[in-house]
Amino acid sequence: MTETRLRTLTHSIGYILATLFIFTLAMQNLRYGFYELFYLATGMAMLTLGGVAYTFICRRHQLSAPGHLIILAGLNSGLLAALLTLDSPGIAHWAMPMLILNLLILPLRQGVALSVLLLLPTSAAVLFRQAPADALTVIAGLFILLTAASLYIWHYDHMAQSAEDLAITDSVTGAHNARFLDETLQKEISRAIATGHPLSVIDLSIDYADEAEDLYGKGGVQNLFRDMTEHLFGVIRAGDTLYTLNESEFFLILPFTPEEGVRVIAERIRRTIAEHQWPVVGKVTVSLGCTTRGSGDTRTDGLRKRAHEAMEEARRRGADSVWFSAGETITA
Repeated sequence: MTETRLRTLTHSIGYILATLFIFTLAMQNLRYGFYELFYLATGMAMLTLGGVAYTFICRRHQLSAPGHLIILAGLNSGLLAALLTLDSPGIAHWAMPMLILNLLILPLRQGVALSVLLLLPTSAAVLFRQAPADALTVIAGLFILLTAASLYIWHYDHMAQSAEDLAITDSVTGAHNARFLDETLQKEISRAIATGHPLSVIDLSIDYADEAEDLYGKGGVQNLFRDMTEHLFGVIRAGDTLYTLNESEFFLILPFTPEEGVRVIAERIRRTIAEHQWPVVGKVTVSLGCTTRGSGDTRTDGLRKRAHEAMEEARRRGADSVWFSAGETITA
């Protein structure tokens, strides 16, 4: 399940549960004749139902849906206004599910900020209206709930980010792996089509990697691969991205780079690697295939295939070389 679908599901469930809870409060207050609280709960239930509708309408954009903040700000403001104007001590307990809803729906910082803005005046009202011991019990419960829920949400976000990093990062080198390559390259192709800016890529392979493994072992080749990754991070420009395809091959995406630019960059990479003295293995060379997006390149597979074929051609022409393969010319 994608992050967008997961957020859509959790937001919908959160709003629906809040609607049921608030509607139950409304019926209870109507039963006992507390009409002001009934009207308050009814209005809040309508807002949470609006949250369900908004979640469904924006189901494809849950990661950047600003309407949730407006809906929850309205819920918090209504509860706070009722707490300050109505003489009903039980309203303070309504803040508990509101805190959970804030943290469940909003990003952590926004949820905590909105919850604190609700709790501070709520605490002042409770201290003013209730006995000190009872007031401190209610206030402590609210802040403990906010702290526990915030820590849980933070822990979930941290674990989710760690899992995402592990999924898209090579464990040996720390560079992005092939799984993340196609997604990023497709975005760059779409951006290049929309803006008209050039886009180039480089497929880089270590020469005689199998022979090096026979001589220095798998650990020696992995150390070379890791050292070469660090070296490439120091050579490429800001905005360029580096990916590892296997234990001897790299892929670079170079946005806003025309043919003459990628030729210069590829040659600089080849020269700096050939001149470098690598630990254990000593001198190493690489073969580089590069290409620039043409008018027919609207998907990743064509661009990657042409770059790989250019790298194979560089290998055939001799180790320590660069070959450029041109795509279809883009016409204005």
